[in-house]
This record gives sequence, C-alpha cells and structure tokens, in this order.
Amino acid sequence: MIRCHPRQPGSFLDDERARPATQPSPPQLRPTQSGWRRADWPAAAGIATGVIADAVLGDPRRGHPVALFGQAAGRLEGRVYADSRIRGAGYAAACVALAAAPALAAGRLTRGRPWLGLAVTAAATWTVTGARSLTSEARRIQAALDAGDLAAARAALPSLCGRDPRGLDAKQISRAVIESVAENSGDAIVAPLLWGALAGDTGLLAYRAVNTLDAMVGHRSPRLARFGTASARLDDVANWLPARLTALLTAACAPAAGGRPGHAWRQARQYGSRHPSPNAGWCESAFAGALGVRLGGENTYEGVTERRPELGDGPTPEPADIARAIRLSRAVTAAAATLATALAAALAYCDPRA
Repeated sequence: MIRCHPRQPGSFLDDERARPATQPSPPQLRPTQSGWRRADWPAAAGIATGVIADAVLGDPRRGHPVALFGQAAGRLEGRVYADSRIRGAGYAAACVALAAAPALAAGRLTRGRPWLGLAVTAAATWTVTGARSLTSEARRIQAALDAGDLAAARAALPSLCGRDPRGLDAKQISRAVIESVAENSGDAIVAPLLWGALAGDTGLLAYRAVNTLDAMVGHRSPRLARFGTASARLDDVANWLPARLTALLTAACAPAAGGRPGHAWRQARQYGSRHPSPNAGWCESAFAGALGVRLGGENTYEGVTERRPELGDGPTPEPADIARAIRLSRAVTAAAATLATALAAALAYCDPRA
C-alpha cells in the first residue's frame, strides 16, 4: 500500500490550490486597496505644480534653461553646419539627446523619492511652458494699441512673432497678435503638457528642444533649406496630435471668449488644412472660429511677402479682440493642464512598474 503525503507549502509540488488562504498576491501586480500607489502621484502633481508656477512666476528674466539650450545649439550649429540634410539630421538628433539627457539622469536620481520626483517634474514643466509670457506680451501690445501708440505696438510685436512690423496698422497688428497667441497656445502650452503626460520629464524637455530647433533652423531660407529639413519635419511630427488637441480644447473653451464650441470646431475642420503648416492652421482656425474673426492674409518675413489663405468667415480682428484671445488662451491652458494631469495619473496608475 502506498501512502500519499500531503503537499507541503513551498515545495516544488506546491501550486495555487495548496497555498494558505492568507498568502498575499504579489504586490506589483495589483493596486492597493485604495487603488492608489505611492509612486503614482509625482508625475501628475508635478505637472500641475509646474503650470501653477508658470502662472505665478512666469519665465525667469536671466538664465532661462531654454535660452541656454538655444545658445548651446547655436554654437553646435556653427561647428557642424553644412548644406546637407544628413548633417542637419545628425545635428537635430544630437541636440534632442542633449536636452533629454538631464531628464533621463533625473529619472534615476528620483527613483523611490516621490517628493524629489515631484520637484523635478514641476521644474521641467515650468521651464518648458510659456503661458504667462505669451499672454503678458499680447496684453502689452494691446495696451499700446489702446493708447494709440502704434510705434510702441510695432516695436513690441517681434517678441511674439517673426513678421516685419513696419507699415502694419492697428488691425494688422491685432491679427498678428491673435495668430501668435493661437499658434503658441499649441506649441508652448498644449504640446509640452501632452508630451509630459505621455513621456514624463523626458517628453517635456525633448519636445521643447524639438520646438526650439524648428524656430532656429527649421524655417525656409537659402542657407537652411537643406540643413534645417530634419528639424522642421521633426517638429511637424511632434505637433501633429497636440495641434488637433489644441483645436478641440479651443472649441470646448470658446464660451470663455463669447464664442460657440460647434462653430469653432467646424471652422477648425474647414480651414485647418489650408495653412502652409500642417499644424498651425488647426490652432489658428479654431481661434478664428471661437472669436468670430478672420485670420490669415498677407505677411512679410525678412523682406519676403507671403500670401496665406484666410482662416475663418468673420471680420478682420480689432485691438479689442486681443483681450478675448487672451481669455481664450488662458481657458485652453487650464483645460490642457487638467487633461495632462489626469492623463499622467491614469498612465501611472495602470503601469505595473509603478
């Protein structure tokens, strides 16, 4: 007669049915009873804190990290420049890697230190977003226009956009300001927040590097036509989704500027693809629809005049419309920050590595 012995827990014969009922499941596979792990909150809280810091403090007057990156990228361009797409692609890759490296190092440093992680994410978010600076410059130009000081408004316009301000009247300056507020609401607010939610600190810094490179070498000129191609295309890819999200948020926030969400979204879909940029047109068209104005037309850059398609079916903007655009941009900032914070929290909650 063969006597069967019961299986002993811990032996190679042990299976799930033989485990004691009190044995806990592996903690990394299931959330805690409250559904929230300690490692979940730093990314979401850091993004929210960074947006608040930008609203309160604005950009630093000296030693701005983005300006320092631009200086480093400019020096590197002077060393590696050649009228070559391949050389330009290598330059873009090197600059993005240079910007992302501190974020990757910070990720290792803050592992297991949630409060330090929050501080790093908040600092990165504050560094790469520019909501307060954008609206402050727009308000300064509006104040000059309201005072009838056209010369001061023309002198301040280059702080927002690269077009030639000479000879522009009050309506043309108003249009330029609103177009810049619309485009930068995507580039300087929605896009970095979205990439921060999706890819953390690395996404924040890498996106800002891509956007800065586009501003530096991505524009068309005889010297940069080939060298800047990679930077321009990389920016187009990085902004494809954020631009359309900006249009959607702008439509949702249209009542803040006295507009109608449905009309703003229809204008974005109708006119967004007419712009020379695959992304800027969506932001500008949505703003045009929300404000009930018409954007686009003739612009002059570095002595070269371009005729761009008109966006929207309303009248030409007036100086008073700048204030409405500022309110709309602030509403979009709040909506984007809320969405990015929720998205970062959701992704962290669902990540078993957290």
